[in-house]
This record gives sequence, C-alpha cells and structure tokens, in this order.
Amino acid sequence: MNLEACLPADLRARSTAITKIAAGLSGAGVYRVEADGEVFVLKITAEDELLATWRRKRDIQQFAAAAGLAPRVVHVDESRRAVLSAFVADQSFMAQYGNPATHGAALTLLGRTIRRAHDLPLPLDTDRADPREHLTRVWSGPGSTIPRPSFAADAVARALAEEVPACDRALVLSHNDVNPSNLVYDGEHLLLLDWDTAGANHPWYDLAAISVFLRMDEGTCQRLLSAYEGSPVETLPPLFAYDRRLVAVLCGAAFLGVAQQFGHTGATGSETLAETLSLRDFYQQLRAGALSVGTAEGQWSFGLSLIKESFAM
Repeated sequence: MNLEACLPADLRARSTAITKIAAGLSGAGVYRVEADGEVFVLKITAEDELLATWRRKRDIQQFAAAAGLAPRVVHVDESRRAVLSAFVADQSFMAQYGNPATHGAALTLLGRTIRRAHDLPLPLDTDRADPREHLTRVWSGPGSTIPRPSFAADAVARALAEEVPACDRALVLSHNDVNPSNLVYDGEHLLLLDWDTAGANHPWYDLAAISVFLRMDEGTCQRLLSAYEGSPVETLPPLFAYDRRLVAVLCGAAFLGVAQQFGHTGATGSETLAETLSLRDFYQQLRAGALSVGTAEGQWSFGLSLIKESFAM
C-alpha cells in the first residue's frame, strides 16, 4: 500500500517521513508520520476487517477525541481504512503515579478520566463486550496450541466457573483495554489510546483492569473508585473484585498467545506456580532490562505473572 496516499494532501511531500511503529495482533499497521516539524500517528486497519466494524471503531475514536479523551483525529480515509491522529508526547503518567509527591493527584486523575470516558453516551449499535467469552476464545483459539502450565489452565477454569456477582449499574462505553501502554499524559490531561476493543461493559471492568496492571492494594483501589465516583468508597464492589481476577487471567492468557505467535514453544512441564515470577518481580526484571515484552520470552513470562497474580486476589 502507498502509505502517503493515506495522508491528507497537505502532508504528501518528499519531506514527509513515515516509520512503522508496530503491527497489532489484528493485523493493523501503526506508523509514525513526521512532516514539517509535526508528528502524527497513522493507523491502517487490516483489509479483512468488516467495513461496518471499522466504522464503529472510527466513530468511537472520534467521539473520544472530541471529548478530549483520545488524541485529536486529523484525517480519515475510509477507502483505505486509515486514521491519522495527532501525536501526543507522553510526559509519563507512570512517573507521576510512582512519585509519592504526585501519586495522589495521579490516582485521582486516573479515576476521573475513566469516569469521563464512561459518561460518554453509549452508541446504540455498540456491541456488548463479554470478557468471559473473550477468555474462552483466547484460551482455546489458534494461539493456544503450545503446552501451557497446569496452574494456568486451573486459573482459566476457575475464572469461568466462578459465579459473576450481580451488579445494578448500567452498562457504559468501556475502553476495555486500560493498561499503562494505553495511557498518555500531556502534562495536564490523561488520554486513552487504542479504542479498538471499546464496547458496552460494566463500569468496574476498566477500573479493575488498570488496578491489576498497577498492582493496587485494597486501599489504593478504594481511592481509585472514590475518585471515579466523586465520593468515598469504603467497600470494594464484589463485581470489581471478580473483574480483577478475570482481567489478570484473561490478559495473562492473551500474552501466552502472543508469545506463541512470536515463536515461544510453550511450557516444558516443570513450571510451577511457586516458581513463577510475581508481577512485582516481573516488573523489576523489566526495569533492569533482564526481560522485554518485545520478545517471546518476555511475553510468556508476563502472561504467567499475570495469571499468578489472579491467585492472590
């Protein structure tokens, strides 16, 4: 594909540089575009995706961008299923969150940002996102043909067998993939990237997801939910607690599948839950450079650490 053809006319020039950033599991390509001192992000969806599905994702992304919850959409080319967005230079939300002096403000900003996303009107044609169905597909799909540790299978079976707690909250427009890699802080606002998996879901799911990745303890979870609600939360809702376990298993299983696609050959048969890295230890090795989520081994380790985390919740 001629990538420059996906750009608006004023950006098609010899001085425009296009560099591939990543290729998602869906087959979409993501590119950095530099032109006359400006930087953009170009995302081109895989050609085999249904046009109606692409349009729904595009509409949600534009909706979020208009509300200041996603980077500004600069250009859309439906014929090539391409979306060009403004590049936002990240001033590290994680640094703000990890600094004791700014931790409280960062946690409040996170809760309020997710609430603003959930306050967006839910489009009538938005699909209902069922994480349990997604877990079943991930665990038994094409990316699941390599051996996996027995404790991982036990965690999946437990998550699917557990009764889902009742919740009287209305469904919201959930991002469904709130993790540190999808958060960008511009120095004032927190934006959410990659709205491709957005859909109707219970409000606790997004909050549970980010609480898992940030290893929040019960008190921190209460403060996150208090910022979201705008009033003190003394007890964690049962569905939130369940969603934490479900997210840990689902995302862990997904990373095992990604590891397979990157060439990992699977479990050797000697893996145990006790010897698996905790999520805390995994992050330490990540920071030390001993592991990388850009490799099959790093993805495999991340997946097992997330699954291990579910047993402690």
